[in-house]
Amino acid sequence: MVQMKRFILIGLLSLGLGGCGAPVTVKQDQYLSLIPPTAPELSGPAPASGSREQDLQVNELAARGFLGGRQVLFRTTADPWQTQRYDQLLWDEPVPRALSRHLAASIRAAGLFRFVLIPADRGNADYLLSGEVERFEHLPTATPPRVVGTLSLTLLRASDRRPLLVRRYDAEEIVAGETPAAMAAAATRLADRLAAALVTDLRAWRAGQPPLPNPPPRGGREQENQRLEIPNPTRLGALLTAPAGAGPAANSRP
Repeated sequence: MVQMKRFILIGLLSLGLGGCGAPVTVKQDQYLSLIPPTAPELSGPAPASGSREQDLQVNELAARGFLGGRQVLFRTTADPWQTQRYDQLLWDEPVPRALSRHLAASIRAAGLFRFVLIPADRGNADYLLSGEVERFEHLPTATPPRVVGTLSLTLLRASDRRPLLVRRYDAEEIVAGETPAAMAAAATRLADRLAAALVTDLRAWRAGQPPLPNPPPRGGREQENQRLEIPNPTRLGALLTAPAGAGPAANSRP
């Protein structure tokens, strides 16, 4: 009986798909790598003085709404308070996970700790790095178009969870092209820039020097969008044209 129902369902689907006599166009999702795969690390620089018996665990970053998934988010000048997402452009892994891995790899390459672990390693570390991805999105109608990101990170002592370093990192990268690949390349450079800023602060902290203070706020997201996003839709490619193939994200505001 179940098999008969399956055959009937397949027949109905065949009639529905082929009844008009024209092939059905199936739109394919396009997956982009935020952090492209690199060659395995065979060796790295020697750990800094005094770090040989100290390990760091980089926890997976938190994020809210669609920012915690694989959607490629964007924001336009016409709706600066609305976070939107491309329908058929996706990252190949969630943004917080990709950025967490990239931070761990960058700290490991800097040689600031004996071992740099992730939660999957199930090891005991002397220090913990946690935080949140506050913003990671494409600004297609800015002049020039760009990607922007904000990370809020805290370094904790594992024994008593005492905060040792609390930092907020803002960065942006120009998108040098009108294709999804150009946008993804800019996002990779953005991740590099954020990771480099963290490594600089960790190196200063390891050396006993206070890191430079965060720059003053820009006056809120509304002012930032007014300053950065100047409409120029004619420069956008078909796949990266903001209004096409896109919809509001879950954390949008009216």
